[in-house]
Parts: sequence; C-alpha cells; structure tokens
Amino acid sequence: MATPAHDGGQELRLLRLLSSRYPTITAAHSEMINLRAIMALPKGTDHYISDIHGAAEQFDQILRHASGAVKRKITQTFGAELPESEQTALAMLIYYPELELQRALAQTSEPKVWLATMVARLARVARTSSEKYTRSKVRKRLAPQRAYILEELLTESQLDNAQKEHYYQGIVRSIVDLHEGEHFIVTLAELIRSLVVDRLYIVGDIYDRGQGAEKVLDRLMAHHYVSIQWGNHDVSWMGAASGCPALVANVVRMALRYITLETLCNSYGINLRGLARFAEAVYGDDPCVRFTPKAGPPVEGFSLELLGRMHKAITMIQQKLEAQAIRRHPEYEMQARLLLDAIDMQHGTLTIDGVAYPMVDANWPTLGADDRAALTPAEAEVIEGLCAQFQRSERLHEHIRFLYAYGGMFQVQDGNLKFHGYLPVDEQGEFITFALGGELLAGPPLLRRYEQMAREAFFSRDEVAKLAGQDAMWYLWCGQHSPLCGRERLTTFERYVVDDPATHEEPKGPYYALRDNEAFCRRMLVAFGGDPEHGHIINGHTPVKVKKGERPLLASGRMIIIDGGMSEAYQSVTGIAGYTLIGNSHELLLAAYEPFSAAEVLVREGSDPTPHTERVQTYPQRVLIADTDIGRELRGQLDDLEKLVAAYRHGVLVEGAPSAYKLV
Repeated sequence: MATPAHDGGQELRLLRLLSSRYPTITAAHSEMINLRAIMALPKGTDHYISDIHGAAEQFDQILRHASGAVKRKITQTFGAELPESEQTALAMLIYYPELELQRALAQTSEPKVWLATMVARLARVARTSSEKYTRSKVRKRLAPQRAYILEELLTESQLDNAQKEHYYQGIVRSIVDLHEGEHFIVTLAELIRSLVVDRLYIVGDIYDRGQGAEKVLDRLMAHHYVSIQWGNHDVSWMGAASGCPALVANVVRMALRYITLETLCNSYGINLRGLARFAEAVYGDDPCVRFTPKAGPPVEGFSLELLGRMHKAITMIQQKLEAQAIRRHPEYEMQARLLLDAIDMQHGTLTIDGVAYPMVDANWPTLGADDRAALTPAEAEVIEGLCAQFQRSERLHEHIRFLYAYGGMFQVQDGNLKFHGYLPVDEQGEFITFALGGELLAGPPLLRRYEQMAREAFFSRDEVAKLAGQDAMWYLWCGQHSPLCGRERLTTFERYVVDDPATHEEPKGPYYALRDNEAFCRRMLVAFGGDPEHGHIINGHTPVKVKKGERPLLASGRMIIIDGGMSEAYQSVTGIAGYTLIGNSHELLLAAYEPFSAAEVLVREGSDPTPHTERVQTYPQRVLIADTDIGRELRGQLDDLEKLVAAYRHGVLVEGAPSAYKLV
C-alpha cells in the first residue's frame, strides 16, 4: 500500500491521533483481529416501534416480550426438549419475573427444586441470547453485583465434561441455598430481555393521547441502544419546550382534550392555575359543551366543567398564535387557515371556502374587532406564564434533550429508510420544492434543513434563528407540505365550532396515494441513500384501519406501516392494538397485537401476550455484521489501522514514541 504522506497532511495528522490509542504494531494488530472477529458475528436483532402515544404499560409489555423474540429464543434453546406449556411458563417468567415468582412459589411444594430448575433454564436461554455478541459486549450488560457468577453461567460449554457440569450445578445449588435464587431469576430475566434485542428504533410519536409519555422516555433513556425518528406530536412538545407559544398552547390543549394532565402537571410540573383563573373569568357562565374533554381519569382540583372552560380558552389563544405565525410566513401559503378572520360574530357563522357555516359555539369574547390575531393582555399573560414554565421544567428538558441527542427527521439504516410519516411530493411522485429558512429545498435536503432549524429552535442563542426554528417546528406540526403531517389542513377549529362533517375532512397529501406503488418506493429509497432492491420504507403516523381491510404491508412489502393503534384512543378505528417490526439475522417479521391486558391479569390467567407474527422477508443467507452499516464502519476502521501499521513499518511514525509520532 502507499506510504502515508510526509508533508504533515490531514491523513498523517489522523494517524498520529490513532497512534496514541494503538502505540505499537502489536496493539494495532490486536484491534484488527478483534474487528474482523466482530464482523463475522451474526447481526443483532432490531426492534421497531411507532406511535406509542403515551401508552406506557403497553410499551413496557412490548419491550418485555420483544415482539415475540424472547419466545423464539426459548424455542431455539430447548426445541422439543420442553413441551409448549413449559416454554410458555418460562416466557412468562422472563416477561414478568416478580409476578410469576410470587405465583409459582405459592403453588409449588418444592420451592428449592423449582428455583434451581428455573435458574438453570434461564441461564441456558441467556447463553443462547448472548451468542451473537462478543464477551466484552455481554459483560457490559451484566448486573455489576452478580457479574462474576453470571459470566460463569453464560460461558458454560455444552456440559460434555462431567467435572465441569458438577461445577456448574454447584453454582446453581449455592445460589438457591444462599437464598439468592429469586434475585438471580429476576437478574437473568432482565439480562435475557436486554440481550434478545440489540437495537431499538422508535419511528415517532411518543407523546400525547395516553397518560405515560414521560415513563416511556425514562425507559428509552435507560435502554442500551435507541434511535428515534421524530413524530409530529414529539416535535410539538420539543417546540413547546423551546418556548414556542403556539406549540405550548397546542400541547396544553391536547392535554386538556384527552385529560393527560398526569404527564403535563405532575411529571413536568406545569401549573395550569393561571389558565384556570383566566378561563373562569372569561367563560364562567359558558357551559363550553363543545370543549368537554374526552373521557379520562378525574383530575384533582379541576371539575369537568372547569377543564372544558380551560380547553376553550387555550384553543382561542392557540388560534390567535397560529394566525400570527401564518402572517409572518406568507411562503407557507396557509392564508386560507386564517379562520378567525372568517368569523362573522353578528351572524354567528364561519366562512370556509366561500360557504358560511353556522357555528354551534359563537361565544368568543376575547376576539377583537380590529385584529383577530391580537391577544388580549390577559391572554398574553397566560401564555407568557405557560411558556416560562415549559422553558424551566428540568425533567421536560431532560427528556427533550434526549430526543434531540438520539433523534432526527429520518434515518437510513442497513438499506432501510425510516421516517415518521410523509414525504412532500406531487401527484407524479416528484419532490415538492419548498421555501424554508431562506432556501428553496426539496427531498432529503429539505428534511435535513427542518432538522437543523428544529435544533436551532431549542439550542440557538440568536433570537432570529430561534424564532425561525420555532415557526418551522409549528409548520412541521400542521403544515400541508410538512414531512410530519401530510394533511392539506388540520381541521381542529372546525371540529369544535361547526357540525357539518364536510368541514372536518383532512385530505391526505399525494404521498399516501403513492405508497402502494413499488416503483415510487424504490425511487424514494434511492433518493435517500437506501437499498432499492432489499430495503424497506418504515413509517408510522397513520393508523392502519384493519377493520376496513387496510394492510400494513404495501408496494409488495417495500413499504411497512407500523402504526396499528397502540394507544386506546385509536383502537376503535384500527380494530387492533398496534404493529411492531422485528428483524434478526434470518428474517424480518411483522407483529400484530390484540388489545392489551394488565400484567397481573396475564400472570394470573397464564395468558401468553406474545403477538402473532407475519414474515415480511427471509434472507437467503444469514446476515452478518459485515453485511450491515456497522460492518462498513468497521471496514473503515480496519483500513485506518492498516495505514497506521504501514506508517510504523515505513518509519513515518515511531512505535511507542512519547509524542506518539515522529516525522522523518
């Protein structure tokens, strides 16, 4: 190979840095051996989940059984050795060890025998689950206090040596005799769940609808590997955390509409008393029937009537703030959404597309005659106070910073293109050019610019860039050509004030008509750098209405929609409780869920929550790490190490030199 340049160029500077980590040829060779060995391992299992919408318990259950991956690992370990009933019981022990321990120990007459048997069986499953990883990687997943014993259990061979088996059984007996059996079972169950899935991918919409978005974020932050594509509901919360008034109003409105105040108030410390006082003062005599929240848990200190008044108050504030954003950005071409200007207070009508519709609620005392988008002083005080709270909430900002650190608008991974919901294209499937941040952009550059502006909205100290970023995030929430929305309009206000269902329609953009076209999907994969022959587009965002015959697999399986209604708010429409995707070194599987039952019920009834799976793709040869994006990165590292060794051999760098290099 060519000798590294002697002119102090960039390559040589990089090799000097690399030499500080690998100061000798032997050190470089050791790492090269390690990298080549890693590339020969099978790829790990990838788990794809979308549209969680605060459904923390359902999300927890999906993580516990890993969309059926845990059960398949048990079958791989025991085959016909264990009957199906015992494999199911073992699976339940892995899913819910604390609950299953309590149930099983209460029923067995020989608890020590049962504990020893379960420890041994779980150790075997853990051993099978660890086969795809290096020992170093497995070691990082071990509970520190029990790491030594766990490693002994995991590295046990096929027990063909009688003395070795005696040693192994001695460990298990000691664990039980020392009353550590229950602790080891819980630890092994957690280890198996950690090993079964290598990488977790979230395809958007963690927030809204359900009660536990903050619990979902806590789980994600504790996961060993997670990657997130932002959804429209996530961006709404991210923008609110940045202090964007329109998105603060939107987040509060959604929380009031679905009574998800547990997340907003208790978890993030957002105090709504100022809004409540304002709502009582302005709408105290108004029943606000159209703003009665959806059914939900009672909220301490807030009657249903008060929540309705608060809901109406924040809705009008949001409409005014959105009108201000539309006026700031004529390039958004949303002038038709200036609905407040279309209200005729005298006749109680709202004019939409030239048609005057009677409003079922025409009581808007804060709506000015001159400038409909102007906030009253009291409204301004309410939203300023809320914005300040969103910007001060430490726990909210911890979660939002995590979304920024591990998330983005789209990701190409092993040839697959992942994004939440929509691509701005015309009827022919060509990318639409859109004015954003002072540039005309289309396709991948447009999505990258959105991502950059979203980061500026939160992190920038430049007020102009910050405001532009916040407005871009608001457009992502509701704009016609938003990659996260995909609707010609969101008819939120119309649904509140007009009965005619024709005004409630939210026509979908052209992308949705093209999703079942395989040629279109292949072109999109090529445009984003994916694999048009073997890759898939993985979306969420639009619930698959199984009740109406819709399917999650489109374009001959090239497009996969994994929003099936995990949130209960959608299940009456979808007919199921969500989809997930699981990919291992052999195949890609789609998992479909029935409505969830509580863990206590599942354990009591012995009901296996493992979902039904459908094979999307079978790989002709087992996929190795060498065949993945990680493999390509490792090959790049090997190339660098080969150059480093060459630099040592040619005397360009000196092995073990104090300065780590020497020019010759």
